[in-house]
Amino acid sequence: MHSPSNTSDVKNKMSEAKPWVRRFARFGYMTKGIVYGMIGVLAALAAFGTGGEMTGTSGVLQSIAEMPFGEVTLWIIGIGLFGYIIWDLIKAIKDPDNVGTDAKGLIKRTGYFISGVIYINLAYVALKLASHSGSAGGGNAEKTISAKLMEQPLGVWLVGLIGVIIMGYGAYELYSGIKEKFMSEFKTYEMNDTERKVARTAGKIGLISRGIVLGMIGFFFIRTAYTNNPDESKGLGGALTELASQPFGKFLLAIVAIGLILYGVYQIIRGRYQRMNFG
Repeated sequence: MHSPSNTSDVKNKMSEAKPWVRRFARFGYMTKGIVYGMIGVLAALAAFGTGGEMTGTSGVLQSIAEMPFGEVTLWIIGIGLFGYIIWDLIKAIKDPDNVGTDAKGLIKRTGYFISGVIYINLAYVALKLASHSGSAGGGNAEKTISAKLMEQPLGVWLVGLIGVIIMGYGAYELYSGIKEKFMSEFKTYEMNDTERKVARTAGKIGLISRGIVLGMIGFFFIRTAYTNNPDESKGLGGALTELASQPFGKFLLAIVAIGLILYGVYQIIRGRYQRMNFG
């Protein structure tokens, strides 16, 4: 007969994601953190007038390509992002976080799925740049997506729905940052006091900043649907540009840029300490 402790150990092993999935996903979180950290650094340099630029995820890959060892870095990022994509799709389909099938849970799971699709494109761009088979492109990916969707039946409604989901996910990240809900996702018992403090600070400020940016991106999608004009769609780079054009824009941009750097730090910490169990 199996002892109760042995049965419990078996259940715990069954509840965990496969080791290679966990390792690959952790690498993916760290890779995503590097990308967002660089976006924040470039935006901060632009805010302080020292030669940076306000760019989105694809734009930052182009900047990496122009750096020393950029090609190797892009290969690492491109491959690493697929780990993040796999975990996003697992969260959307298998629901390891038990968010459920009510309205709130479905919105979160749909958000995971949309995130996975977006990062598939980003990983493809990184690998394309690394292999010198194309460029990141100077166009607006969100504008392209909106234009293609609006050519479909009920396309305007789909664009509007995507905007609502993005805004909803941004509100969730904002709330999670303010209330520090994200700390429950970490294996805090493996952290020392300094690591817990860094995780709490980076997660709080980072999620609030990204929540604001996602809210802006979602609003642009909704405005696209309302005006029936794909030119209204903007991604991360467009949101940062819009922010900089407001009164006290450089100051606001600097705050959000620092927040995005901290969001990158938070993602790297997730790569090390994120819970990755089923159930």
